[in-house]
Amino acid sequence: MTPPLKFGLTGSIGMGKSTVADMFRAEGVPVFDADAEVRRMQGADGELVSAIEAAFPGTTGPQGVMREVLGAQVFGRPEALATLEAIVHPAVGHRRSEFMVANADVPLVVFDIPLLFEKGGHDGVDAVVVVSAPAEVQRERVLARPGMTPEKFAQILALQMPDAEKRARADHLIDTGTSLAETEAAVRRLINKLVDC
Repeated sequence: MTPPLKFGLTGSIGMGKSTVADMFRAEGVPVFDADAEVRRMQGADGELVSAIEAAFPGTTGPQGVMREVLGAQVFGRPEALATLEAIVHPAVGHRRSEFMVANADVPLVVFDIPLLFEKGGHDGVDAVVVVSAPAEVQRERVLARPGMTPEKFAQILALQMPDAEKRARADHLIDTGTSLAETEAAVRRLINKLVDC
């Protein structure tokens, strides 16, 4: 049996990556969302809560990990971040392996990974699709989010690879600066191209 084609889906903040991931799901393509898995494992009764509490006392409660409290303990502290990653990454890797076993008989799977290039995850996929939109569209979307400020947006952008570089490194590009219907059509074309080849 031929293993599924592993597709890495990425894009900077506000580019519409989550929307495009949902479009792949709607077309029947299994999507592994690493961030969603982490949120589940850090939620109430999540499997990582006790280990995180042991390493970072006072960062969890009845609802699981208190992300802002934990964030304050690791932000700007590389050793603390490395400790957290040593707890989280193996667990995510295990879930990813389970996902691959469960979807061994499909032609295509998608890994939704925000920092795919930044964290070196592109080496573990067969092809990378970058979701992108014009800078003014991105800015408008992000600043419409609750609690977002131009300063926060600038800080987030500074941590991400520039969109132009992501586009240059992409195997495939999905433009979300168009209508939803046009983006959906682009996703369908890409799936058909990949599954047929």
